[in-house]
Amino acid sequence: MYRGNAVGVVVPAYNEARFVGGVVDTLPAFVDRAYVVDDRSTDGTWEEIRRHAARANERAAEPVVAAADGGASLDGRVVPIRHPVNRGRGAAVKTGYERALADGMDIVVVMDGDGQMDPDIMPAIIDPVVDGDADYAVGDRLAARDTRRGMPPWRLFGNLLLSGLTRIASGYWHIRDPQNGYTAISAEALSELDFDRLYDQYGFLNDLLVNLNVAEKRVATVPMRARYGDEESGIRYSTFVPGLSFLLLRDFLWRLRVRYLDGGVHPVAVLYALGVVSVLAGALRLVGGVASKDRPGRQSLTGLLVGLGSLGGAMVLDSRENERLRVAAEPSASFERSASNGAQPSSRVDGADESDERTEKGPDGREIVGS
Repeated sequence: MYRGNAVGVVVPAYNEARFVGGVVDTLPAFVDRAYVVDDRSTDGTWEEIRRHAARANERAAEPVVAAADGGASLDGRVVPIRHPVNRGRGAAVKTGYERALADGMDIVVVMDGDGQMDPDIMPAIIDPVVDGDADYAVGDRLAARDTRRGMPPWRLFGNLLLSGLTRIASGYWHIRDPQNGYTAISAEALSELDFDRLYDQYGFLNDLLVNLNVAEKRVATVPMRARYGDEESGIRYSTFVPGLSFLLLRDFLWRLRVRYLDGGVHPVAVLYALGVVSVLAGALRLVGGVASKDRPGRQSLTGLLVGLGSLGGAMVLDSRENERLRVAAEPSASFERSASNGAQPSSRVDGADESDERTEKGPDGREIVGS
């Protein structure tokens, strides 16, 4: 229990045999139950999960029962779950969410099975939700300059790009690190989500934010340190970013319809529509003028300026509409100590090589390789 709240932790894992055991072993004492979900790994992840779960449950002296799916499971502090087929990170998190709700958890935390999330800062992630200030909290590795320096360049670039796209799509304009999987959510907010609509693959975090905005839930960002070493991300941005961009475009249009059109036409929707039409019309006129070797006409430039101004106005209004859903949380004590000492972000606790790659399907259905 944490301040009177039952805390469940979902640990999605895929080919994390070297690290998932350490995650299980270092769960904070206040965690009531952990749901470690193996997304049908091809290495020894499942065996490691079972072994460390058995050890943890033996220490907790909880009874052992048979799993509903026929596999070995413990109805104790750590519950191992294995997907019969690989379904994606989002699906693994959803499986854990469903079990946590069924078990009556009040707060549900997600921390990956790769050992990159510091268990000691979990209270800082949970506090905004426990205090009632937010319905959902997400760690923010981009909160400080030295934290950003701790990320590999390509990973930082990818996070900044996806952050901008996610802000527009979700309406949470204060989100800087939407790809951060260290999150906490209240059971009440979780129970209002349509799990069948949530994305199963790597874009789950971005998709979840859009769904939370449609439900008008408050989201807090919690400054934290990045725990990367010097490895480079293996994600193929040439396929992953376009696929996720399409997902965010679809989500953006859905959010506009639900938030700004279902109850009547809202100025945000009007400005977005006017901006897109004007920019496209102006751009087509410019392209036509260049092709015919004519000088750009005043109408072309005017259309572009009107379009850009309309888009800017739509974003400003959208940001104001969602200001009440924005929560700035206090950083963890370790974050403040590191900032005052000028310390650099740490790498994995066990110092293991992080350059191993894992394969997962991207939003476009094609495989991506990530570390």
